[in-house]
Amino acid sequence: MVIADNGFSYRMNTEFVKEQYERKKARTSLLDFTLYTMPEYEVNWHHKVICDVLDKFLNGDIDRLLIEMPPRHGKSELASRRFPAYVMGRYPDTSIISCSYSADLASRMNRDVQRIIDTPEYRNLFPDSRLNESNVRTDSTGNYQRNSDMFEIVGHKGFYRSSGTGGSITGMGCNIGIIDDPIKNREEALSPTYREKTWEWYTSTFYTRLEKNAKVMLIMTRWHEDDLAGRILKQAEENGEQWEVVCIPAISEPESRSAYDIRTEPGIALWENKYNLDRLSGIRAVLGPYQFAALYQQRPTPITGGMWKYADIDKHRVSKAPQLTRIVVGVDPAVTSDVKSDETGIVVVGLGKDKDLYVLGDYSIKGTPLEWAHQVVYAYESHDADRVIGEVNNGGDMIESTLRFVMKSLPYTPVHASRGKQIRAEPIAAMYEQGQIHHVGSFPMLEGQMVEWVPGEKSPDRMDALVWACTELSGKKSSLSPTFVSFSNSGM
Repeated sequence: MVIADNGFSYRMNTEFVKEQYERKKARTSLLDFTLYTMPEYEVNWHHKVICDVLDKFLNGDIDRLLIEMPPRHGKSELASRRFPAYVMGRYPDTSIISCSYSADLASRMNRDVQRIIDTPEYRNLFPDSRLNESNVRTDSTGNYQRNSDMFEIVGHKGFYRSSGTGGSITGMGCNIGIIDDPIKNREEALSPTYREKTWEWYTSTFYTRLEKNAKVMLIMTRWHEDDLAGRILKQAEENGEQWEVVCIPAISEPESRSAYDIRTEPGIALWENKYNLDRLSGIRAVLGPYQFAALYQQRPTPITGGMWKYADIDKHRVSKAPQLTRIVVGVDPAVTSDVKSDETGIVVVGLGKDKDLYVLGDYSIKGTPLEWAHQVVYAYESHDADRVIGEVNNGGDMIESTLRFVMKSLPYTPVHASRGKQIRAEPIAAMYEQGQIHHVGSFPMLEGQMVEWVPGEKSPDRMDALVWACTELSGKKSSLSPTFVSFSNSGM
C-alpha cells in the first residue's frame, strides 16, 4: 500500500513538474504558447521560422516586419490570432490595432483572439490577463470594454482594436500595429484607384496611430508589384524605413531564396503534408501562371513574363480619350448556351485623331447567346460605335444571326483566325510597349487576363476581344500573312 502511494505520488509529482516546465516554456516562446493553447496545431518548419521572428519582433530586435507567404499556410493563425493573445499575456498594458481588408474579417480575428484568452490553458499561463465576463460596448460606467471591435484587459491599460482597411481608427494610439491581408481579391489589387486609396489610408490613418517606438507588422500574400508591400519596399529602397522581410514561397526557388527559407534545392513544396507539388500544380493550372506567381510564389511579376507587362498598361493609362475617328466593339463569343461556360469577351476600342488606340470599355459577361448579344448591342450603342468585330471560328453564322435578332441593322464584320493567337497578339502587344494604346480608366479583369496570359496557353476571352478590336483599328492585319485572317462585311 505504501509502495502504491509512493508510486502514485511519484507520478503526480512527475506530471506536475512536466506541466510547470511546459507552462514556463509557453510563457516565453510563441511556438510553445501555440502548442500549449492549441495542442493539435500541426507544426512545419516554416511555422518555427515565423514564431522565432515574431519572438524577436516582440522582444525589440525588429521594429518593422513584413511576412509574405502563400494563402492557407498558417501565417494568420500565428501572427494575427496567437501572437496578439500571447502579447496580452506577457505585456497586458500593450495597445494593439489590427486591420484586415474588411471590418467583418477584422472582427472575426478579434473574436478569435478573445476565445484564446478565455481558455483555461491561457489562464494557466497568464492569470492576470483576463477580459470582462460580459459583452460591453462602452466604458461610461467604468466597465472594461469587450465587443467585436475592441476589448480591454481588466485591470490594465492594454487593449486590442480591430478595423477594416480604410476604416476609422482615430482617437487612439497603439504600441503594435498589425495589418493582415489588406487586399481582398484580384480586382482590388489591379485597380490603381484602390491601391492608391489603401496607401493613403496606411500613411494618413494607420501610420499616424503609432505611438513612439511602436512596432508594425504587415502579413500578406502578394497580389501586385504596386500593392501595399510593394510600395513599402520601394520606399525602403529610397532610404525610407527598413523592414525585415520574411518571404517564403510555396515552391522553392533557390536563385531568389531569402535567409529564412531553409530549402536549398529547387522545386520543393513548402508544406508537403498539406500542399504537395501535385496539389500546387493543380492550383497553378486553375489560377494561371501570373496569379500563381504572385499569390503562391510572392512574385507579382513572373520570372518568365507574359506578352503584356502591367507597367506598359499602367504607364500609358489616361483619364479621358481625345477626339476619336472610329469606335469598334470586339467580340469573342462563348458559343454554348450554358451560363457556366466561358465568358463572352466584349471590349470597346476607339481610334484617336492622334492615331493611337483607346480602350473605352469592357462589357464582357457570362450568359446565353441572347444575353451576350444584348450586351454587345448595349456596348455598341453606349459608345456610338461604327462596327462590331466578332470571331466566328466556332460559332459560324449562329453568332451573326443572334446579333441580328437583337439589332437587325447592326454593322458587323466576322473575322476568322487561321493561325495562332500569339501571332495575332504580338503586334498589339508591341503597340502597348510603344505607348500607342491607352486604357481610359481601369479595367481590372481585362488587364488581369492580359498580364497573366503566357503564349502557348489558352487565351482568355476578354483579351481576344481586345485584340480583334485593336487589329481592326490599327491596320496591323495588313502586315500579317494572308492566311492569318479573312474579313467579310455584312449588314451594310
